[in-house]
Amino acid sequence: MRADARKNRDHLLAVAGTAITEHGVDMSLRDIARRADVGLATLLRHFPTREALLDALLRTSFDKLTAQAGELETSSSPEDALVAWLRDCVAWTTEFRGVTDLMAAAIEDPESALHASCVTLRAAGARLLTRAQAAGTARSDVDGADLFALVAMLAWLGDQPSLAPRSDRLFEVVASAILTSADSSRTPPSGR
Repeated sequence: MRADARKNRDHLLAVAGTAITEHGVDMSLRDIARRADVGLATLLRHFPTREALLDALLRTSFDKLTAQAGELETSSSPEDALVAWLRDCVAWTTEFRGVTDLMAAAIEDPESALHASCVTLRAAGARLLTRAQAAGTARSDVDGADLFALVAMLAWLGDQPSLAPRSDRLFEVVASAILTSADSSRTPPSGR
């Protein structure tokens, strides 16, 4: 990709990230183009669909959370790694309003531009869960799909103004329900 095309693409992603953080994933592409001070055709040339734009925007974060899971596998106890990753994954999903609905739909739709990223993210969480299960610190009747659904559920709670104040407490309740032997609140915050 030419340097000027890369610069334009990066600018569009930065503007889209800000717009979607402020207004949610349903913000119109036309409004995003207007905010970026480009025509809709320019935006569509780089990102032909809303999902293509969201995939490019979210993939970096998905990749970061996936890499973090790998780092936690080697640097933390199985229990602490699982809870820290779960906490960061929930925190990230609340940054982009409406992304949980997209993730839940994309994980079930192999044709979705977001499908591969969601599958990779779910697999990263599943590895941490399996590790905690092997260590005897996580319930054996929970799987990666359950964990992915719990991330969506906890993020949804954080998106609800009347429930947001309870989201930290409810995170602790859910985390302690997954774990078999620990106080999940003792996990230090991750660096977010």
